[in-house]
Amino acid sequence: MPIILRKLGLSWLPLLALCMCLPTRAAAGTVVDQLQRRVIVPDDPGRVISLAPSITEIVFALKQENRLKGVTRYSDYPSAAKKLPRIGSYVRLDIERIVALNPDLCIATRDGNPKTIIDRLASLHIPVYVVNPHNLESILQTILEIGAILNAGHRAKTLTASMRSRVQRVISRVAQINYRPRVFFQIGISPIISAGSDTFIHELIETAGGINLAEGRSAYPRFSREQVLALKPEVFIITSMARQAGFEQVKADWRRWPNMPAVRDERIFLVDSDLFDRPSPRLVSGLELLTRLIHPELQEQSQ
Repeated sequence: MPIILRKLGLSWLPLLALCMCLPTRAAAGTVVDQLQRRVIVPDDPGRVISLAPSITEIVFALKQENRLKGVTRYSDYPSAAKKLPRIGSYVRLDIERIVALNPDLCIATRDGNPKTIIDRLASLHIPVYVVNPHNLESILQTILEIGAILNAGHRAKTLTASMRSRVQRVISRVAQINYRPRVFFQIGISPIISAGSDTFIHELIETAGGINLAEGRSAYPRFSREQVLALKPEVFIITSMARQAGFEQVKADWRRWPNMPAVRDERIFLVDSDLFDRPSPRLVSGLELLTRLIHPELQEQSQ
């Protein structure tokens, strides 16, 4: 049974359970964030700053983009996000710019946002709600919580229900397979870096019906070319934050090794990194894409 089936509790949560997945109200105007911090949040925050691209995507998915007054440098999806004021990168936030935008709420993420900046904003009496998604289930929880804070609870429930339904369809199809191909997922070019067990990518590979060749204690293990060849991947996925030309060159380099099963069978693929490393609703699109690449026969059967 894929690990996500247990994590998502795919008897699918009824509406009552979804309603329970809202920020814990400690008092009027006070919520408890995912780091168990008590945060006083306005009843109807109209000036919101997103401190990570994934949070920007969630706010747009909830159709609350009118509240956004600032986003981080690489908040580029959807395209309308590119027009919003920038407040630095999510790891190098410009605190003066944030303060100048006069927010009544910042939404931060534990993964990447410096704690010193979060503490500094809090000391300036700017509410900072911190999320900490680490798998698909906690992404759904995060969407519900942000929806509750932004008075978009109904939209959040609809969105997460749709995401769960899509994941369930993948799980149902993968349940039909008799063989799990060996998958190598390259996220770094020089050195070669892959994704270990404690990552979104590992969960997606397992759920999509593959075996992650990089699973292990290290979240982002490094490999030599010889080590990768010895693993004999049957499906090879390449993604990076580099330019498209860099992707194509890496693909061409691996093609020089025709004895690798993925090369022999023409199963080397380039994918958009944002579908796999941003804890946003698009992660489900990443799962669907991986399933098509790892098990194209399932796609054919559904047509």
